[in-house]
Amino acid sequence: MARKLLLEHENIPGIATFDVYRKNGGYASVEKAIKTMTPDEVTEEVKKSGLRGRGGAGFPAGMKWSFLDRKSTKPRYLVCNADESEPGTFKDRYLMEKIPHLLIEGMITSSYALGANTSYIYVRGEYMYVIRILEKAIEEAYAAGFLGNNILGSGYSLDMYVQPGGGAYICGEETALLESLEGKRGNPRLKPPFPAIAGLYASPTVVNNVETIAAVVPIVNNGGEEYAKIGIGKSTGTKLISAGGHINNPGVYEIELGLPVEEFIYSKEYCGGIWKGRKLKAVVAGGSSVPILPAGLILKTAKGEPRLMSYESLSEGGFVTGTMLGSGGFIVLDETACIVHHLYTFARFYHHESCGQCSPCREGTGWMEKVIHRIEHGHGHMRDIDLLVDVAKKIEGNTICPLGDAAAWPVASAIRHFREEFEYHIKYPEKVKNPKHFEIEPFVSERVAALV
Repeated sequence: MARKLLLEHENIPGIATFDVYRKNGGYASVEKAIKTMTPDEVTEEVKKSGLRGRGGAGFPAGMKWSFLDRKSTKPRYLVCNADESEPGTFKDRYLMEKIPHLLIEGMITSSYALGANTSYIYVRGEYMYVIRILEKAIEEAYAAGFLGNNILGSGYSLDMYVQPGGGAYICGEETALLESLEGKRGNPRLKPPFPAIAGLYASPTVVNNVETIAAVVPIVNNGGEEYAKIGIGKSTGTKLISAGGHINNPGVYEIELGLPVEEFIYSKEYCGGIWKGRKLKAVVAGGSSVPILPAGLILKTAKGEPRLMSYESLSEGGFVTGTMLGSGGFIVLDETACIVHHLYTFARFYHHESCGQCSPCREGTGWMEKVIHRIEHGHGHMRDIDLLVDVAKKIEGNTICPLGDAAAWPVASAIRHFREEFEYHIKYPEKVKNPKHFEIEPFVSERVAALV
């Protein structure tokens, strides 16, 4: 049984309330940090832990904290990115809904380490019921003396606010989030300067994901070195995974990084195998923005080694034969799934969510949606396949923020591994137009078969 650091108490009745959370060891990290540690010592423990950002990029959290301009005379801010809008990802919602005080505790401890006296939780606008849960938890923390002036008599003060988002995926990008938090249109900023130098209100700011901040609690309680013993290599600690798609047990799971992908998919402890006894066809391992991999490459690397749930193992082979852990939105597709159909769903999403600031993204996402729509509905041409690849290349790396890359990678990988499926749509339009007669055998690309 894998050990749990974040979801250990998820099934305790009343754990969302302050009293029950406190009785089960809650806010111990705040007491330890404020009473026995300096802010720099807290930051050092996070560095020792090897904790990497759990929002998608996987950048070392302690290093990100160390970039904060501590010489500035301006106020410092900690902003929690709870704008969870990545398709296939719902683990932050689960954490905030079930154990809201874990996030509040992590925010207090992290704010102390950063020397921030004001912090914000920017929550996806569609999570209104979660916002109410957080607001109640914050009220309880204020009443208990863990927020406000002179916390625990230490002289350290912190105010915390919850800010609903505007329902825009782009605000998951940290600088667009800061623009939105300031009351502006949520467009990404040009960098540099980075938020650590000039973030919220042009002041030094750290933006971290919900899960990242929550992980600070066990790191401070148990020590960074103990946390680093969990996991594998540079992928330390545990990770929340949102598992969905064609599996028997969809839900949120806390795994130790380094768990074999095959075990995660087929173990009764986790996904419980493919539903209806069908075969695995493909997996989107880290949310809709990462490259899709066929069954052969998600279970084993191109070198024949077992693929692991870690940052390094999933990216083995680059984007030719690998993918990314990303946000942990693990979408499983069985042998009956139509890759073109799923790709069209993704393409519609990214076209809709592009802020329009960069022309490669604004125009390119629209072109990709139209071309995939044409293929999906039986009106495509063979040249459309290479056209999609070309458009994706034109978008990738040419935008202010990663949304353009997020739109391009699924397209390029789907064609790379399932080109025959796109060709099928073009060769047999009558079967595609009439779904009742659209029966397509599972595809295994000859190129992928040669690799594995």
